[in-house]
Amino acid sequence: MLTQKDQRTIRSKLNNIYKIFLSKKDIDYFENEIVQIIKYFNKKNPKKKKNISEKTTLVICYGDSVYFEKKKSIRVFQGFFKKNLKNYFDAIHFLPFYPSSSDSGFAVKDHYKVESKLGSWLDIKNVSRSSDVMADMVINHSSARGLWFKNFLKKKEPGKDYFLTVDSKFNTSRVVRPRDHKLLKKIKIFKKSDYLWRTFSPDQIDLNFRNPSVLIQFIKIMIHLINNGVTIFRLDAIAYLWKANGTKCINLQQTHEIIKLLRVIISLLNVQTTIITETNLPEKENLSYFGKNDEANWIYNFSLPPLLIHAFLFENSSYLNKWSKKLPNTKNENCYLNFIASHDGIGMRPTEGLLNEKTLNNFLKRLKKNGSKFSYRKVQNKGKKVYEANITVFDALKKSDYDQKGEFYLERYISAHAIMISFEGIPAIYFNSMFGTSNDEAKFIITGNNRDVNRYKWNLKNINNKLKVKNTKQSIFYNKLCSLLSIRRKQKAFHPNASRLNLDFGKKIYGFKRISKDKKQTIICITNLSSKIQKTRIDKKYLEMKNLISSKIKIENKQFLILKPFETIWLTNTQ
Repeated sequence: MLTQKDQRTIRSKLNNIYKIFLSKKDIDYFENEIVQIIKYFNKKNPKKKKNISEKTTLVICYGDSVYFEKKKSIRVFQGFFKKNLKNYFDAIHFLPFYPSSSDSGFAVKDHYKVESKLGSWLDIKNVSRSSDVMADMVINHSSARGLWFKNFLKKKEPGKDYFLTVDSKFNTSRVVRPRDHKLLKKIKIFKKSDYLWRTFSPDQIDLNFRNPSVLIQFIKIMIHLINNGVTIFRLDAIAYLWKANGTKCINLQQTHEIIKLLRVIISLLNVQTTIITETNLPEKENLSYFGKNDEANWIYNFSLPPLLIHAFLFENSSYLNKWSKKLPNTKNENCYLNFIASHDGIGMRPTEGLLNEKTLNNFLKRLKKNGSKFSYRKVQNKGKKVYEANITVFDALKKSDYDQKGEFYLERYISAHAIMISFEGIPAIYFNSMFGTSNDEAKFIITGNNRDVNRYKWNLKNINNKLKVKNTKQSIFYNKLCSLLSIRRKQKAFHPNASRLNLDFGKKIYGFKRISKDKKQTIICITNLSSKIQKTRIDKKYLEMKNLISSKIKIENKQFLILKPFETIWLTNTQ
């Protein structure tokens, strides 16, 4: 039941966003609309809450990551998941499955529909009966070919005043860009010339959140998704949501207030739901989306992928160690979502302030040698900079200056994932990473889209045949990663909020300690980042611990730990 205090909280958030734009009467109207949405939902839904645990793990995929003949691909994926992945993952992130005009689903035409070739809302609901489902709310922009934009051009609802236009006096000199195309598009509409705002592409027109009707639409979309089985919401490109004249048009206070309002709303719903912000930004900006434990429930740990890959390629833990020492421990209800690979690429903005220019340039040169393409963003008065490296994790880690023949590609790959899986937070593994997938050069040649190198789609018969044979690359990678995930799920010290403490073993070794919330279990996670055998002095009490990954550890003179090239060990004090 909503209390007067709850309603005052909703009103307070609306005031923070719209007080200078709306009258008291208008704020009354939108407050009442939100209250009625919550009341109606709770009337229809009994209370259902679920807490995160060490078993909380996520697989990231497209609705058609696996396909077979003319069958609806979400059903095909569900069958594959039940057979091969359900024992290791309890949540599935389906990347946008809505009708879309471009950007592999991120130019959404209609959030209320499922792309017909993928399946239906019933298919999403069926998946949610045995696994948590995460879905995108592509909240910053909408397709130029969607109903909203068509109605915008006709001054019809829904769509009227939904899109952001500015005049020639709007100062964009400080705007922070994630892409390198032209930001504004001049159009003549309603007998006057205006400029459409396009942060991500000419086909993705930014929405106008100064119009509260747009916010209400997304609250309704969120409710619609919950009704169809979605309980985790990825707020795509949320940092760019609010624009103001003469500002950077990123991370503005109104954006944070909108997330706070959404957090308040989900806290008042009977069904347990989670908000995760997608903010591919420098570390400090990314962390700001936790707010004071009142914004995102989870944030992507964007600095981890580039720093982790760099550490393995250059056999040096210095940058990774320095970063993780300063990374704050999370509080209950807040979590890092840890990942190495995504559907896009390896973001470079999160390295700002963490890697100096020379180190970054060497990193990019090495990635280029390994087959990376690069996507760029415009920088005011400085041309452009690399925004992300477009490459699969397998290719990124395949060779290094220290291992030019790729002799240790498997060990490097598995240990990188072992660090990610054991790090504080929730592990998320991109579907293709489960099988060590290489760059899809054929798709890139066809589309010319850099990101397509990392978006390979599997024929069901093909991947099943690969997994049946023990010595195929796909089977080896799959079994190694499943083994790590299986171990994780049984360890209280790998709870997402279990504490983490860095351990210093020098630049060739990376280590940290995890301690369970009840203080009963300690796990020491140690990885040799080099292609040489490493010997390190270690506390004797650690040498008496059990290694969770393999039955033995190699010890010398009862005080030195011997690690094979790129070996990871997890030492636990519990049996």
